[in-house]
Amino acid sequence: MQAETATTQTEAPAVPVLLTPTAASEVRRYIEEQGAAESAGLRVGVLPGGCSGFQYGLNIEDEPGEDDIILEAEGIRMFVDPFSLQYLNGTEIDYVSTFQGSGFTFNNPNASGGCGCGSSFTV
Repeated sequence: MQAETATTQTEAPAVPVLLTPTAASEVRRYIEEQGAAESAGLRVGVLPGGCSGFQYGLNIEDEPGEDDIILEAEGIRMFVDPFSLQYLNGTEIDYVSTFQGSGFTFNNPNASGGCGCGSSFTV
């Protein structure tokens, strides 16, 4: 019997992080602009800080980290670390444009509060 090789990358959770089609289109545009590798994806993270305790982080990265959970939504690969996933499970990421500006927004069912800037939250 052959031994299986273990990998530290984890399967997607039951309720993944979701991207709207509009957000996915913007991520695709950013990936193309950066000339990122074919294996590139969107790093979605939660960091301590912000005016409400935690803040969201988005970044284009060429490949996932060793312990990342790899999700896919709307054809976009997303890399989420286990710490962040506990706060992001079920979150929908959208991209909105208004007269005041444009950017990514987060509809997070785990957040119990937030702030006016929309980029930090409390659990």
